[in-house]
Amino acid sequence: MRFQLAARGVMRTSIGTALVAAGLALAAPAYADVDTDFNNELHLYGIYAGKDYNAWIAKISCKRINNGLDSDANKAATFVHRNLAKDATTEQAYQFLGAALRSYCPDKMSILEQAAQ
Repeated sequence: MRFQLAARGVMRTSIGTALVAAGLALAAPAYADVDTDFNNELHLYGIYAGKDYNAWIAKISCKRINNGLDSDANKAATFVHRNLAKDATTEQAYQFLGAALRSYCPDKMSILEQAAQ
C-alpha cells in the first residue's frame, strides 16, 4: 500500500514536471525581431525592399533626427523618400517614417505630431 502511494506521488510529480516543461517549451521566449516587424508593416503600405536595407534607412533616419540634421518631419521624410524605390510616393515616405519612429525611436514621434498641426 505504501509503495502504491509513493508510486502515485512520483507519477504525479513526473506528470507535473512534464507539463511544466511542455508549457515552457511551447511558451518560447517572446522574442520580437523589430526589423522583421518593421518590414512587415512596410509591406502593408506597398513598400518593398530588403529587410536589412529598410531597417538601415529607418535607423539612419532616427540618427539624423537625434543629431538635429533632420529637424522636422518634412526633412526626415525627404531623406526617406530619396532612399525608397523610384516609384515611391510622398505618402509612402511618411508612412515609412512613422513606422521607423514607432519601431526604432518612439521618443521622436513628436516630430510627426508637430507636422500634423
